[in-house]
Amino acid sequence: MKVKNVLSSAGGAFVGLVNGLLGGGGGMLAVPLLQTAVKDNPRTAHATAIAVIAPVSLISSIIYFFGGFAPANLLLPVLLGVLAGGLIGAKLLALIPPRILSLAFAAFMFVAGARMLF
Repeated sequence: MKVKNVLSSAGGAFVGLVNGLLGGGGGMLAVPLLQTAVKDNPRTAHATAIAVIAPVSLISSIIYFFGGFAPANLLLPVLLGVLAGGLIGAKLLALIPPRILSLAFAAFMFVAGARMLF
């Protein structure tokens, strides 16, 4: 097995663990992992992160829903917003230069981290 595949699988296991445990955040780990460990360009890293997080999120969301952690009355409005935003974001991905995409992602991670601390 290639080193790149081993790194990808080990990183993917960690990303899945974090995503399942915290209910999100896997993509914030997957993008830098893909960009540094396996040398993906920013567009490929973002698209791959979404593609691999989607099934994990689906499985986690089913467990959360049936475990009583995700109230049904909140799911539909949030789901509609997320679907609309995801569609728009996926279309914009091809239009944003990779360097700007990386900087925007880093800024978003910084702000999200700071908000959790304060």
